[in-house]
Amino acid sequence: MDGALILDHLRAAFGAALVEAHDFRGDHTAVVARDAIAGVLRHCRDEAALGFDVLMDLTAVDYLVYPGREGGSRFEVVYHLYSIAHNHRLRVKVRVPEEDAVVPTVMTVWPIADWMEREVWDMFGIRFAGHPDLRRLLLYEEFVGHPLRKDYPINRRQPLIGPRI
Repeated sequence: MDGALILDHLRAAFGAALVEAHDFRGDHTAVVARDAIAGVLRHCRDEAALGFDVLMDLTAVDYLVYPGREGGSRFEVVYHLYSIAHNHRLRVKVRVPEEDAVVPTVMTVWPIADWMEREVWDMFGIRFAGHPDLRRLLLYEEFVGHPLRKDYPINRRQPLIGPRI
C-alpha cells in the first residue's frame, strides 16, 4: 500500500477526526484531531493492511514565529511511524494550542512513547494526559521553563543545583 492509499484508508476510517492529509515530496502526513490520536495510532498499528509496528519518533514543533501560522495552534506533536513488514512510513500530527497544551498519551499503544513523551514535556512543556510518570527527562526538576520553546529567553540564568547529601 502506498502513502496515498494509506491516507485514503485513514480518511475512510476516521472521517472528520482526520483534519488534514497531504503528501509533500513523498512524505505522507495525516493531521489528526487531538482527542482521536490514540485511536488513530492504535488503528495504524493493529490494521493488518497498515501494520505500523514501530514508533520511530515522537517530537514537537513550536510555530510561534513561523510565517503563515499566525492565529493557528502554536504547537504540533509529531509521530513518525514505520512498518517493517510493508516498508512504508507515515507522519501523524496533532495540533496543540498554547492555552491548553495537553495531548493524550500513546503509551498504551507503544510503551516506548514513555521517554519520548517525557522529552517533549521537558523541552516544550506539552503535557500528556494519562502518562503515569511525566517528569523531566533531560533537565533537573528545578529547571525553570522549557528550552525548545521559541520564546524561551536565551540568556536566562538557571539555579545551580548541587548534589543532595
